[in-house]
Amino acid sequence: MSEQIIEAPVDSPAETPQEVPVTFADLGLSEAVLEGVKKAGYERPTGIQAQAIPMILTGRDVIGSSQTGSGKTAAFALPILSLLGTPGKLRVLILEPVRELASQVEEQFLKYGGEAGIRSLLIHGGVGYGKQREGLEAGVDVLIATPGRLLDLMQQRAIDLRYLEILVLDEVDRMLDMGFMPDVRRIVQQCPEKRQTLFFSATIPPEIASLAAFALKDPFKVEVGRPRGAATTISHYFYPVNRLQREELFLALLKETDFKSVMVFTKTKADADMLAARVKTQGEYKVALMHGDIAQKDRTKALAGFRTGEFDVIIATDVAARGLDVTGVTHVINYSVPDNPEDYVHRIGRTGRAEKEGDAFTILSADELPAAQAVERFIGQTVERRRLPDFAYQYTTMLDDSKGAQKALAENLGRGRLRVGKRRR
Repeated sequence: MSEQIIEAPVDSPAETPQEVPVTFADLGLSEAVLEGVKKAGYERPTGIQAQAIPMILTGRDVIGSSQTGSGKTAAFALPILSLLGTPGKLRVLILEPVRELASQVEEQFLKYGGEAGIRSLLIHGGVGYGKQREGLEAGVDVLIATPGRLLDLMQQRAIDLRYLEILVLDEVDRMLDMGFMPDVRRIVQQCPEKRQTLFFSATIPPEIASLAAFALKDPFKVEVGRPRGAATTISHYFYPVNRLQREELFLALLKETDFKSVMVFTKTKADADMLAARVKTQGEYKVALMHGDIAQKDRTKALAGFRTGEFDVIIATDVAARGLDVTGVTHVINYSVPDNPEDYVHRIGRTGRAEKEGDAFTILSADELPAAQAVERFIGQTVERRRLPDFAYQYTTMLDDSKGAQKALAENLGRGRLRVGKRRR
């Protein structure tokens, strides 16, 4: 297949903010889908939606990349529903890296496609095969799946892709990170060659270029905003602290922050469990917990409760960092600096969504300074250092206001010359 990628012209009307269509009706969507959009309360398309929807409606292969929280799911869901029109055979396959994202996409199709009667089905691992097989036998138009369970059912000959018209590979960079590329290639090979293929992801690293060349034909590339950047509606703050006071500062920060809902991210499941227990002990907040050791039904319940306001704090590992559509999150707190700058962008992308404002707080200790500076380079801005008023700080070089001192510290840490937290013998 062709490797040609056609860039959206920089000066095209869709990329000029004042010329973004005022309503979704300007994009060519069907009346049934427009009714679903209206009921959902959306007034105008985001940049990625304004550019991608018309191209998808023409049947063109599309690569879509934009900041987290910019509405990528609706960018492919709305035109797909318009193209399907009425119920029929299995015509659309959407691949997602994790079941939470797959479940979220199914919700979007149910929200927008109710008027047209389009049938969607979610299949993923971690649960039995019974209901998923029953759904396939009953008939489905849109299949939303994670790679492992999809391949299982394909091998059992429970899925027929002969009539597939549209293949969507969503969060492709996450699938790359999770090692799913061989599975994705096997699935693509089983799809009809004559089809429309859509790539959507917050980031499109060079590593997936070969997959794009393999899976897409003459794709139109839509790239909105800074590649790999954070939403401009988010305010970033680092809170330096002695690493022994990290937990104490987190609890104080939570107490002093005027938030509506907050997502807290940790590197480990142990930290998530510990923080959830401590916050619950305070008795001021309703806390939900999400990580890989939490049963799927409890993770689903936690996310649903956070969306409805039953929980006002959710503490999670990176299982919840990408793509989860949770509106109204006012704050994100990183309990520590992520090792990978891209993880930082995905984490804080839970706030500042759909052009709303949000705050991202990150607790920072001296040994994390190189990672913090990597984040700053990645997002293209210096993050303000803040102190929490009335907090009894123990001394740390991170509280030294001298930029030169912090630069020297970061350089020494980067060269491995300092052994933070280790005693000499």
